[in-house]
Amino acid sequence: MDKWITLLARVLLAQVFFLAGIGKLGAGYAATQGYMAAMGVPGFLLPLVIALEIGGGLALALGVKARWVALLLAGFSVASALLFHWEPGNSQQMIQLTKNLAMAGGLLMVFAHGAGTLSWDGRKG
Repeated sequence: MDKWITLLARVLLAQVFFLAGIGKLGAGYAATQGYMAAMGVPGFLLPLVIALEIGGGLALALGVKARWVALLLAGFSVASALLFHWEPGNSQQMIQLTKNLAMAGGLLMVFAHGAGTLSWDGRKG
């Protein structure tokens, strides 16, 4: 049963990043770039963000180099929480901040325990 729970946990964590990256493509690109610039983050970093979210999400879901991908995504989650959602007077932003921090916690569990047996990393047994 643990192997299925570990797989489900990875996929649930990964889908947040994957869908966020996909959402930034097309019509969402300019809006995201503008939001980044308004928060003091250079918009030219957006392609790297999208690549991290889509690529990292896929790698995490499949369990490819999952420990390191999880650590990278955890750092990204904390950084984006602090850069974009730290607004103590705004309850909606604080919910987003705590969501990002909770995601980082789940990702750190993947870093600590690995991807499990139902993963690319675990294919060797």
